[in-house]
Amino acid sequence: QVQLVESGGGLVQAGGSLRLSCAASGRTGSPYVGAWFRQVPGKEREFVAVISWSGASVNYGHSVKGRFTISRDNAKNTIDLQMSGLKPEDTAVYYCAASVRGLTTWDRVSTYDYWGQGTQVTVSS
Repeated sequence: QVQLVESGGGLVQAGGSLRLSCAASGRTGSPYVGAWFRQVPGKEREFVAVISWSGASVNYGHSVKGRFTISRDNAKNTIDLQMSGLKPEDTAVYYCAASVRGLTTWDRVSTYDYWGQGTQVTVSS
């Protein structure tokens, strides 16, 4: 079992920056892929970014590429999401996720075994 807790959400003006952090606990000694998704009411959960266990491989959703950066610190068991150039359409609940199964479909919700409770990000225009 891996428990995930997000923090760092809040209200920010368009063009601003925000850093989300995900703290993992439990069986964090085993390799897991870390990711961020986001969701707005009435819509499906959307893939934002993913990072491999080593941190050497990252990928981003089309809408955030070039503005968001995912990183991890396995010594501290954290996965961070640095968000810059925020837009009102980035407003959503952001979720941290972890996958231990080694699947390559990293942009799918079903790939992930563990989820955090989410943190709200609101971008005002």
